[in-house]
Amino acid sequence: MISFRYWYVRSWIFSSIVLICWMTLLPSCMKKEKFPDVPQIAFENFTLEFDSNIYAQRGYLTISFKDGDGDIGLHPDQKDPPFDTGGIYYYNYIIDYFEMQNGQFVKIELDPSYNARIPHLTANDESRAIKGIIVDTLPLNPVPVFDTIKLKFFIYDRALNKSNVDSTPPIILRRR
Repeated sequence: MISFRYWYVRSWIFSSIVLICWMTLLPSCMKKEKFPDVPQIAFENFTLEFDSNIYAQRGYLTISFKDGDGDIGLHPDQKDPPFDTGGIYYYNYIIDYFEMQNGQFVKIELDPSYNARIPHLTANDESRAIKGIIVDTLPLNPVPVFDTIKLKFFIYDRALNKSNVDSTPPIILRRR
């Protein structure tokens, strides 16, 4: 007859071996996502925030991104060429602002612009595919002359690859 202690130890050893094998084999079975090395972006949402005014005070632009080699984002001190303040790559998130004027969208140069620097996103693994969501808060003119706008945007990665360009649908800044 098998003693309870012998059966318990044997069962524990068997369970441990199965668990170790399962933990070793499972990651090799998991499918790793692959994306192109050139970043891809997509418009997700634009939300307006109103106060007591008839016009929106802020907008929240939400985009999704994918990048095969994970080289999106810049360190705060990364300002050597081509990422220097005078260069076109200083900002890696470019947002162009358009107003509907006489039935046509016209690009307006804002001062300050909506362009931004996405922070470095891959701290531990520089060559890992990444995807995510970016939400950017944009101040809006509290008393706009034209009440319909549109935004076009794209990003650059550290290899200076430019993503696709996407845009919002027309956005009406006035409460109905």
